[in-house]
Amino acid sequence: MSEHTYPPELAVAPLAAVPSLTVRVPGSKSITNRALVLAALGGTNSCELRGALHSEDTAVMIDALRALGVSVEVHDQDPDTVYIWRPEQLGHAQPAADLFVGNSGTTVRFLTAALGTLKGRYRLDGVPRMRERPIEELLDGMRQLGVDAQSEQNNECPPVVVNATGRMGGTARIRGDRSSQFLSGLLMVGPFTPVETVIEIVGPLVSEPYVAMTLRMIEQFGYRVEVGPGHRYRFPPNQGRHFCGAYAIEPDASAASYFWAAAAITGGRVMVSGLTRKSLQGDVRFVEVLEQMGCRVEETAAGIAVQGGALRGVDVDMNDISDTVMTLGAVACFAEGPTTIRNVGHIRHKETDRIAALATELRKLGAAVEERDDGLTIAPGPLKGCAVDTYSDHRMAMSLALVGLKVPGVVIRNPGCVAKTYPGFWGDLDALHRPPA
Repeated sequence: MSEHTYPPELAVAPLAAVPSLTVRVPGSKSITNRALVLAALGGTNSCELRGALHSEDTAVMIDALRALGVSVEVHDQDPDTVYIWRPEQLGHAQPAADLFVGNSGTTVRFLTAALGTLKGRYRLDGVPRMRERPIEELLDGMRQLGVDAQSEQNNECPPVVVNATGRMGGTARIRGDRSSQFLSGLLMVGPFTPVETVIEIVGPLVSEPYVAMTLRMIEQFGYRVEVGPGHRYRFPPNQGRHFCGAYAIEPDASAASYFWAAAAITGGRVMVSGLTRKSLQGDVRFVEVLEQMGCRVEETAAGIAVQGGALRGVDVDMNDISDTVMTLGAVACFAEGPTTIRNVGHIRHKETDRIAALATELRKLGAAVEERDDGLTIAPGPLKGCAVDTYSDHRMAMSLALVGLKVPGVVIRNPGCVAKTYPGFWGDLDALHRPPA
């Protein structure tokens, strides 16, 4: 099975031996799509992105940038290398464009914000599920910054229409309790506004490590942002454009979580190369949760390894690492005692309602699950194989497959949904079946 061809259903074979290996996961989706936007907005010549993710989510971002007039080239022999040629063309973008964003939350949110710096009328639309994903907090922030940005159906969701005049800037106060990507989108355009821009968050902010990632990347690309108390961010005006050169993208920590979790479930040892605890990505902290559950974590110059052990249930606030909630759900099925996941109500607005979907599928597999508005409690039970639904959600597919590494009969429906962020996942998962070296 090639990484671009998937059957309607895929049976996961239990492991015959305890795994011991090193894997390399693809580049971070979060970093790749941020780097594409920052390079397109701010470069003065060409930018080479090394280690970029090659997936559906990044492809729709690249296609949208091309539609706006940016020259983006994926290396013929190495799809992990992306060149952005003369990105200053974005300053002279097409005056009108209809952009397709699929079901990529980062693409619709980051691009919508970026379009506010241009001059023209732009429309963004996606798959049916995208039309159910809220975006009003971002649109409200853009209107406060002088941009006419509206939900086409007046329902706070895409399609989105942006009428931009190139005069974006000022002060915006937005909520941050539904998605940190609204804030990240506005932060990335802050350096490119002609006047001082200030962004403030009202109330709590979810997934703060992703905001920290955005801020660090803005600085790595050569721009200044002043961070004040209470989530207040100020951008001095007239920061200009900078030479980008080359930018290295880390392996995806969310993708790494599946292989660390595989070690936890099977009692094996799996190292993910290229990641350290100093990563830009907050999801590397997933290994700390596995430590609490009884695993041993080792950090070396090559990467981070997890050695499985006797697992015990935990009670954990996963607001900061919410993309790994479903990974932990799979691990919890093999722990002694219940596992409670808290403060992740915002993941109900992802590719699917991830709390409800995870609860439904883990019950099919034999776990007892108590669902709450902001999380769930998973009590292990006698597990049984069955066909599980993925809701066209890549993280559901990859997480539920982990149960099949120990439980016979687990079948993943619509395994091709992994193409959204990790096209080669099933091949990499098969590597766990190789005899230890």
